[in-house]
Parts: sequence; structure tokens; C-alpha cells
Amino acid sequence: MKRKMLTACFLALFAMASPAVAGGEVTGKLKITGRPAAATVTTIVYAEPIEAQPPAAPKTYKLFQKDKSFSPRVLAIPVGSSVEFINEDPILHNVFSLSPPSPFDMGLYKSPKSKTRTFNAPALYRVFCNIHPQMTAVILVVATPYITEADAAGNYRLELPPGRYRITAWSERSIEATAEMTVASSGITAPDLTLDESHYVELPHKNKYGDDYPKKTDENPYP
Repeated sequence: MKRKMLTACFLALFAMASPAVAGGEVTGKLKITGRPAAATVTTIVYAEPIEAQPPAAPKTYKLFQKDKSFSPRVLAIPVGSSVEFINEDPILHNVFSLSPPSPFDMGLYKSPKSKTRTFNAPALYRVFCNIHPQMTAVILVVATPYITEADAAGNYRLELPPGRYRITAWSERSIEATAEMTVASSGITAPDLTLDESHYVELPHKNKYGDDYPKKTDENPYP
């Protein structure tokens, strides 16, 4: 009898505790102003735990060089992750970034080769090719595994364990927007966030030596 009572108490406590540890789906909507109707822009949303949580297991992501373009154009990854830079073109590319805290230069290589780099600190890396000035990409390294991409209407969803979070919305055309929230159960709506892209100006970039790219000529056909 005593054992049955203890079992019943345990099950009751477990049932009461389950919702508190479940967490669940968080949805939200971004308001984006100043974005041209024809612009195709990747908008990232990520949630950083305010209380410490165990670090996520490292992953490897892929960034392709294809048809003299990077794909994806924007890549958001958790800190500690690696990126494999895969050249699928039959011509040489030279992936590089001058962004702090860890600038890098992958050197010249072509298909079917690839090179991999690990990103150990949160940062924004602007990535280029030293041969083709039209090739640009962004790698956003953040201190959380809870990352998603908003759709064209600004809608997004995240699966989050219970706890307090700082929600950040980011696009390369705007200053990021943040809000804090608590997740205790599923079906929670995140606070509204606004990204103002009206002041965005696309700046030209230099090659890895800080010089202008050479113009396309018969001797230099790559651009």
C-alpha cells in the first residue's frame, strides 16, 4: 500500500512538472520597413538563453561556390561550428574575409576541392572571392543553436526549451532588433520586432590586399 501511494505521488509530481520542462514552439512576426519590393533579403532570427545552457554539439555547414556566386548568400551558424567552402565551378576561386576577430584566406582552388574552417567566436564575417568581385556572402556566427530564417512576410518560428531568452532579428541591411521573453510552454508569441532598412547603402569592397579589383580584359577574363 505504501509503495502504491509513493508511486501515485511520483506520477502526480511528474505530471505537474512536465509542462514546465517541455518548452515548445515560439512564433513571431517581424515588421520590415524601407525594403524595396523587388529585393530578396535573408532575415535571420535567433534566441540566446539569458541563463547559461550546455553548449550545442558542433556541426559542419556548407557554403557553395557555383556559377561565380555563393550559395547560400547568408549563412547563420552557432559558435563552434565549421563551414566547408565547396567549389563547384571548373575555375579557380579564392575565398577570403577580412572581418575580425579571425580574418581568413582559403587560397586558390577549383572543383572538386573544398576547404573547411571552424568559427570559435560570435562575429559577422563578410566573405568574398579575391578573383570575382561579384561574389559576396555573409556568415553570422551567434552564441546559440536556436536559429531560424523569417519568411518573406516576416513570420518565423523557433523550438525553445523553457527559460528566458533574448530574441534578435537581423538582416545585413539593418541594425538588429532585440527583445526579451520567457518560454514556459508551447504556443507562445514572441514580442514584435522592427527592422528599418531604409538607410541601407551597399558599399563596394576591395580585394584581399586592399586594392581595387582589376577590370575584365582578354588577359584577365575571370570577372
